[in-house]
Formats: sequence, structure tokens, C-alpha cells
Amino acid sequence: MAIISNTVNYLDEDTVLEALFAVDDAQSGPRPAVLISHAWGGRDAFVAEKAQRLAELGYVGFALDMYGKGVLGTTPEENAKLMQPFINDRALLQRRILAALTSVKNLPWVDSRRIAAIGFCFGGLCVLDLARTGVDIRGVVSFHGLFMPAENIQGTPINAKVLAIHGHDDPMVPVEQVVALERELTEAGADWQLLTFGHTMHAFTNPAANNPDFGTVYKPLADQRSWLAMKSFFSRDFCLRMDVVGF
Repeated sequence: MAIISNTVNYLDEDTVLEALFAVDDAQSGPRPAVLISHAWGGRDAFVAEKAQRLAELGYVGFALDMYGKGVLGTTPEENAKLMQPFINDRALLQRRILAALTSVKNLPWVDSRRIAAIGFCFGGLCVLDLARTGVDIRGVVSFHGLFMPAENIQGTPINAKVLAIHGHDDPMVPVEQVVALERELTEAGADWQLLTFGHTMHAFTNPAANNPDFGTVYKPLADQRSWLAMKSFFSRDFCLRMDVVGF
């Protein structure tokens, strides 16, 4: 195994974006790719580590960029300011993540017929919106993502399989939104699953999350279980082993 990683620039209209990809250079031939959509702070070390782990599993890990090259938030206030334009303008969000999909297809290691996406928090909303566009990819996994519907593309059939992994005690996603997502995915004809962890709050995969008053708390067991669920979800479509590395 020889994992290499590097950055690649791509465009959404006039906005320069910078993704980080990781790939096992010891393998030969095209392989499946997984887009990784970051949380509200921007493309950071957290998603870079996920790209590395996905490369170890045999994928091309592609940590995409929603905000622009070098743009990162450092405080909750800055993060919210970066995220809010995409919450307000879902067409912008969808166009931005579709630009990442186009970019990953251009990487020489990627089998463009076998692409999926995962996302965390705000990134979970992004990959759900990617599926909502009706694009023909294998599947998406939302880790403690936001569930607000995309009013601009309601009624579009969803072709990607969907796995939404949710903390029951997540104050940012009330139960009404969970039920609404289930209904939406059913009406869109999606092959969907919802995995809910009890006694679990928002950001349960992030070891830096430790703010119960804000609703963000890391939970190691939920982190491990959610990664296993993702591996199982992808393994049948991509025919890759689940036991290559890690939990």
C-alpha cells in the first residue's frame, strides 16, 4: 500500500476551489471514488483524514471544497457566515457540489461509473442535495447532516442510494425534519436507509466536538458504528472488502 495525496484546483464559474485527494498508488486501474463534503468550517484536516482512510479501503478519496481555495472558518461565528449563503441559496450549493463531481471524474484513477459521496454536518446536507439533483451516482452517506428540504428541486427523482446517520438527541435536526426526510425520500423513489443512534448529539464523529450546550458532542461508539455502516453500505455496490483497515 502506497497512499499518495495532493491537492487539485477546479472551478465553479469564477470561484477557484481546491480539493484534496488520496489514492493508493500501489493499485492499478480505475477504481471507485468517494467525494467527502466538509462541515461548516471548510475543507480541513478532519476530511483530509477521511480521504486517507478511504484510499486505504481502495477508493479515491476526494475531499471537496465548498467555499473557495484557502477559505476556512476559525470560530463558530465565521463558520456560520461561510455556510449561510449556501443555506439561503440551495441552487448555489447544488451547483458547487456538482462542480466537485465533475472534477473527480477527471482524475486518472477514477472509474466515473462508480462514484459516491459522504458528508458531515453541513456536508451531510450537501451530499443529500447532490442526491436530490437526481445525478446518477451510486450512493450518498450523511453523517449527522442537516435535513432541510431543497425547495428549488422538489419532485426530482433520486437515483442515488441514501444512508442518513443521525443522533436522536441532535438539537439541530428535530424529529419533524427526520420524518419529513423519510417522506421526501420515499416520494422521490429513493432506495434509502436511516440509522439513528440513541443518546447521541450532533457532530458525534468529530473528536473536537465537546460543547453539550451547543449540541455538539463526540461519541466514539457512534463514530465507530457509523463508519462501519458506511463501509457496509458501499461494499455491495463497489465490491470492496470491509476488513481492509480500521473499524
